Amino acid sequence: MSGQVLPVSRALLSVSDKTGIAEFAGSLAAAGVELVATGGTYKILYDACLAVRELSDLTGFPEILGGRVKTLHPRIHGGLLYQRGKSEDEVVCREHGIVPIDLLIVTLYPFERLCEEEHSADVMIDNIDIGGPAMIRSAAKNHASVAVIVDPLDYDLVLKECKEYGGILFETRRWLAGKAYARTAAYDAVIASWFSGNQEVSVPSVFLFPRSSLPLRYGENPHQKACLYRTSETRPGVAGAVQVQGRQLSYNNINDTDAAFEAISEFSPCQSAAVAIFKHANPCGVAVASSLEAAYVRARACDPMSAFGSIVACNMSLDGGVARAISGFFTEVIIAPDADEEARSILAEIPALRLLLTGSLPDPRASGHVLRSVAGGLLLQSRDGGVIEDLDVRSMTSRTPTEAEWSDLYFAFRVVKHVRSNAIVYARDGATVGIGAGQMSRIDSAILGVRKAEDAARLGAVPDRLTAGAVAASDAFFSFVDGLRAITDAGVTAIIQPGGSKRDEEVIAAAEEAGVSLILTGMRNFRH
Repeated sequence: MSGQVLPVSRALLSVSDKTGIAEFAGSLAAAGVELVATGGTYKILYDACLAVRELSDLTGFPEILGGRVKTLHPRIHGGLLYQRGKSEDEVVCREHGIVPIDLLIVTLYPFERLCEEEHSADVMIDNIDIGGPAMIRSAAKNHASVAVIVDPLDYDLVLKECKEYGGILFETRRWLAGKAYARTAAYDAVIASWFSGNQEVSVPSVFLFPRSSLPLRYGENPHQKACLYRTSETRPGVAGAVQVQGRQLSYNNINDTDAAFEAISEFSPCQSAAVAIFKHANPCGVAVASSLEAAYVRARACDPMSAFGSIVACNMSLDGGVARAISGFFTEVIIAPDADEEARSILAEIPALRLLLTGSLPDPRASGHVLRSVAGGLLLQSRDGGVIEDLDVRSMTSRTPTEAEWSDLYFAFRVVKHVRSNAIVYARDGATVGIGAGQMSRIDSAILGVRKAEDAARLGAVPDRLTAGAVAASDAFFSFVDGLRAITDAGVTAIIQPGGSKRDEEVIAAAEEAGVSLILTGMRNFRH
């Protein structure tokens, strides 16, 4: 069938997205194509003074049930499914008055867009398209005899082929059929996810299908191929951000930027400016302050050596002050909700720097899913929506934290949640002073965090920012007392951890002996 051309004599149009439909239909009509359309589409074409027939002219049956039933009719699906040149099909079509439909144009009800807004369940269900997907699947199955368009961006391609070849090439019809099935699969995935998200289920379920894709230069390493697939999820972040400037994002850029932006979402801009600096999906430093510029300087001071070539995430709109501070230090990506004109102008002087703007911050409490592939399967879990303000936090030692320590403990908990396990975070005055990430034992993470603080002090970033007098957070309980003692030996005054170890009593006793405050949250925050 390669190269076979399908002349278009009759087209059926039923579109929710009216973009360019009158112009496209006008071009078809000018080429002698008979137009048939459903309700709203018919009105647009009629008002454009085009010769167009109502769908009921083909079916002999009116739309019923408020428009829910209009295209579900044998004369419609017969016209789409009958195989040209097959004698049995031609006999049946003549017997029942079924005429061929050569071209189907359908854009589905805007269920995805409505998911981004607040609507009742009745409104959402009313916007589940039934006839559209059914027609699309019929036409796509019979692409040897029918062409189907589900995207207004393909109007010009079809018109071009009709003009050049007198019809639509088989290769194009096959490509359009594949795109059509992808569209109905994506549409059904959004609907299924909506239903799943509105039910109480014991096991998380999600139905994913890409809405679009972005090929990347390569994957985690140059010999690997990669692509970013955008799904129907509306959570603000790297996949949906607008890239204002800079080189193409790499696989590693995207992975690290997502981790940084999720971390910074823990800090409400209503309370303070916050900056997170990430490298290889781990924070090099996080800080809050009265301005983004001050927060950036404090965050970078935690580990200035690792911050070279990093990702910077901000919890509010970039201004000129923070833009100038960042521009003086090599940075791969900046991600923030927005940026003012001064900040954009300053950063434009570094054309290679990627600037991503998301419009808003993600909600750290919001439900969602995390998906990871394994050999022969997928691991799926709900997103870690644990927020410390929602937990039953308990002080377990006679020494209770001071007001300043409580603030730092909550800050450290928000950060340690986004550090690769095993994780220990040292913090003071709303800034990290040492981060121990990704070690095979908790005591190694505790020691690494101290060493990082000492390294930063030697570099002169902030000479007094050592662990003595700081607080510490652990992402999981202490299996043995030695992990806690490594932290208390570093001079911390308060520690926050989930608890739940069979040696909790020994750990609490060790904290009491060391004279530090020990806080239990009851929530573990592993991040592998």
